[in-house]
Order: sequence, then C-alpha cells, then structure tokens
Amino acid sequence: MQPRNEPKQRQQAGRKSTVYLMFFIFAAMIISSLSIDGKADENDWFVYLGTQEAKKSPRKNINAAEALPPLPLPATPLRRTERKKPPQPDYLVGKVIWGESASFADSTGKKLEIADWNLCPTDTEKFVAQARAMDLQYHWQNTNLNDFHFDPKKLPALLFSGVRTLKLSDSHIQALRDYILNGGMIICDSIAGSPYFYESAKNIFLRAFPESRFRIIPPDHPLYNIIVDIDKVTYKGNKGQSKPFMEGIYIGSRVGVLVSKFGMGCGWNRSTDRLKKLKNAAYYDVKSANEIGVNLAAYIVGYAEVGLVEGRPEVFGLTDQTRPTDEFVFAQIKHDGLWNVHPGAATALLMKLRRYTSVRVNLKRAGVDLEKDDLSSYPFLYLTGLDDFSFSQNEIGTLQRYLNDEGVLLINNGLGLGKFDAAVRRELKRILPNMTLQPIPTGHSLYSSLFDVSKVRYSPSLTKSKPELNNQPYLLGVTIDGDVRVIYSPYDLEAGWLEVYYPLMKGYESVSSQRLGINMIIYIMTH
Repeated sequence: MQPRNEPKQRQQAGRKSTVYLMFFIFAAMIISSLSIDGKADENDWFVYLGTQEAKKSPRKNINAAEALPPLPLPATPLRRTERKKPPQPDYLVGKVIWGESASFADSTGKKLEIADWNLCPTDTEKFVAQARAMDLQYHWQNTNLNDFHFDPKKLPALLFSGVRTLKLSDSHIQALRDYILNGGMIICDSIAGSPYFYESAKNIFLRAFPESRFRIIPPDHPLYNIIVDIDKVTYKGNKGQSKPFMEGIYIGSRVGVLVSKFGMGCGWNRSTDRLKKLKNAAYYDVKSANEIGVNLAAYIVGYAEVGLVEGRPEVFGLTDQTRPTDEFVFAQIKHDGLWNVHPGAATALLMKLRRYTSVRVNLKRAGVDLEKDDLSSYPFLYLTGLDDFSFSQNEIGTLQRYLNDEGVLLINNGLGLGKFDAAVRRELKRILPNMTLQPIPTGHSLYSSLFDVSKVRYSPSLTKSKPELNNQPYLLGVTIDGDVRVIYSPYDLEAGWLEVYYPLMKGYESVSSQRLGINMIIYIMTH
C-alpha cells in the first residue's frame, strides 16, 4: 500500500526538477553569452571577413598557415626611372603569415581556404593604396617569418592581423626585437576587436621588450596629425567612445610596436558589414579607418629614417660608470617614463662641443639613478621624455639638494608633446614649490656664451602653430641665487642634434638646436 502523501512528494520532486532544469538552461545561456562576447572560445571569432559572400563550413584539416603559398603581389614595382621622388624601398609593409587555416564554402558551394592571418584578404592592399594616393609609390607583400630578411631598409613595417591568439616562436620574437631596434615597425590589428588577438599581441611584444611597457598614444602625436587631424572617430560596436585609441612601445622617439585594440582592417577592406555576425565586434567605420590608415602610412615613411638613425649602435653610448674627474660628462636622469627619447643625440652634440671648443669631453652619457647615485661630480643633469612620468619622494629630495648645491637641471620636451609638458610643470612644483618657470629673456648671456642664438629657426610644424615665436628662442627657467638653475625647453631641442627630419616635431631645426645646446653647456660650466 502506497503512503498517502505520495502525490505531494511527487509534486515537490517535480518542482525540484523544474528548478534544476531552469538552472541548467540559465547556466547554458550564460556560457553561450560568454562564447558570443569572445571570452569563452576564441574560435567564435574565426569568421571570414572578406568581401565575397561566404559561410563557414565544418572545419576540416587544420594546417599551419605558414605552409600556404603567398598571394601574388598587387602590382609590379615601379622602375627607378618612373619614380617621382628620391629612391625609396619598393615595399611599405609585409603582411605576416601566421596561425592556422580552415575550409569555407560560399553560397555556390565553392570551397574557400582562409587563415588566421588573412581574414581580411585585401586589407593590406587597400592600406598601401592609400599611400600611393599620397604619391608614395610603395607596394606590399605577404611575409613568412621563416625566410624573412628582417631588414627594415628593405621593408620598413610588418602587419600582424587577426582575431585569435597570436603565437610566435621564441626565435621569431627575438628576430622581431632586433628588427624593431634596427628601425623596423610592427603593427598589430585586432580586425574585429577580439580580446584574444589584442591581449596576445601585447603579451608577445612585452616578452620581446621586457624593459618597456605599452603607452597610450597621446592626441597630439604625429600618428593622429601627420596628414589628417584626427580628433574624433566613429566606432562600430564600441558605444560611448569617440576618440582614437592606440597603444605603442616607443623605441627612442618613434613608435616601434603599434597595437590597435579596435579593428582597422575591415575598414580598409570595406567589409564592415560582415562584422555584424560578431555581436561583440568593435571596429572603426570605413572613414575613420581610412583616415588612420593614411596617417599610419605617412608615419611609417616619415619616421623610417628616424628609426634607422636612432637605431644605430652608440659607439659612445650610455654608461653607468663614474666619470673621469677632468672631463665633462653628459649625465641623463632615468625615470619611470620614456627617458631615452633620442638615442645617439647627446653623443652627436658632444662631438660638436669637442670640435668647436677646448672643453675636455667624455663622449659617453652617464645614466643617473636619483635613488642611489652620487650626483656631486655632475655639473648638470639632463631630463627628457615623451609622456607622463613622476618622481618618488626620495628623488624629489635628491633634486632639491642638487639644485641648492648649485647644480643645473636641463629639461627637454621630446617632440614637443603636451603630456610631457604637463608632467614637467607638475613635478617642478613638487621640487621647487615656491618658484615658477619664467621665460629666459633673449638678452640673457646663455644665448651668447659661444654662438649668437638671439635668432633661431623652428621646425615647420612649430612655425605654423606658434607664429608668435617670431624666430626668437623660447626657453623657460628658474633662477636660484642669481643663476639659472633650471632650464626647460618646451619644444624639442635634442632632435636637431641628430640632423634627421622628424615629421610634425615641434622644436628647433638642427643648426639652431646644436648652437643652443653647446651654449647651454658652456653657460653651465662657467656659472
């Protein structure tokens, strides 16, 4: 005989089963949503984004993309007699072959083979076409790292494009580091805004440059202004953001590694409609992507020579050794920002100082750590940068004592960017809270200690933006006990010491910067 309360027990068991079922459905929905937004399975992002209509077929044999034959070049390189400009490399950028391939089928059933590196098949071709529109007669190529020459003189930039996790061998990472240090540029484009490609690309190049970190490219950087002034952009799938967002690792004054968190390639490829398949895709619209592309192409070309010059080994480079007592040494402060902006520039100036004066000069810079080094033997300290930095409380105290003991601090704003300028003014208020920067008048002896620099020449960019300078030198200073102890150039003084053209640099041209630099050293040594 069954107990009387059996119907009630069955009802309770049924309610429990319903609850469990609803729980599992809810859990499945959560897992599904994680997969859709790209956080559970990177393969959800592996979608063909070309211009031909295609649908994904079941994955078949997965092959290393490096085994795929490179596509034919879009055009034959121009003969030398056809060039309108001085000789330049035939190729602007190489699209790097990496990852895996898979089979797809279009609406007619025709099989299509695509790969991690080539989800936007014509993105690089269209990107380079924009450079040709600026009369820069370059081409592109597909690049297999296994047989690549890693010579930036032959190919100044490499493009990594994709959505899934970027994986490279240790030997390739080391070779890419050398390529970048020698003047090459790496561009990483997360073409759909995939977090997998974005994070993995950053991690790989942080492995290549463990001494560096990624920095947000500031709005007044040449990358956003070299051809088109880009103040605002239009995003798809990234509501609420209207400014371009790029991150980079600086090598000297240039961006050696550039990572775009949001997709550019589909904009160049004009295939943004296909990204609607990815609910969490985030990318620039066609117009914004093209404007960024124009500037990026011009930046690669414009800063290629800078990369080669700043990438030369410093025969008389940086040293941490104590200077000889009878020689002048260029002591440069290390800080938590980008402190080594123009490698080789200080040595170039010191060689001219040796040529034009009888000053005994040590051609090696001394890298100074304010936390632990003895500064008593250095008549001046040099500080430069490109972006934000800050001093610790101990470093503040060290600089206060140094300036009170008649030391001189010379500060230079690399490329003349606003972020470093703001940081300098903030940190000086901490060091000298009761004193302010004041313009050094043109009649000051600093401008005539060796050369007459009462008139100077500025870079075209600065002349255009600041016509009120009227070819007069503009330096700011802080006077302590009758002598200028802090000299600050808000416009780049150091770039001109290297005698190379920096597009959109706000600073002094070479002759003026060299004469001002020598005058400053002579002034410091005689006061």
